[in-house]
Amino acid sequence: MDALYPRLLVEDFATAADFWQAALRDLLGIEPARLIPQAGYASWDFDGQTLLALFSRTAIAEAVGTDGLPSASASQDTSMLALRVTDVDHATARLGAHGATVVAEPQARPEWGLSRAAHLRAPDGTLIELQSY
Repeated sequence: MDALYPRLLVEDFATAADFWQAALRDLLGIEPARLIPQAGYASWDFDGQTLLALFSRTAIAEAVGTDGLPSASASQDTSMLALRVTDVDHATARLGAHGATVVAEPQARPEWGLSRAAHLRAPDGTLIELQSY
């Protein structure tokens, strides 16, 4: 068995794809390896490995038979995408410029074994942690 990659299931595929395309281009200099808007799918590869994939929540709900259920309910986050960056403050500003909302400003986090960390929310609602060692 292989662990492959994180796949974010997103409500608004176009908004999520636009955000991640701009953010990953800005932070890592990479473009989507696959972008199939009509299927609600996009993926980005880094050094030959898939870094991230997006898939329409509606499409996966139809595929697994849960399309009759509510798409989301109010709750605490159940997942988070953590990204290691060289400069947390700079990366926070860059993601904010692309539409992410800062939910916890950059701060020292030695108790976590990190030099600095910040938390943001992507336009699709995904919680993002930026961290540096």
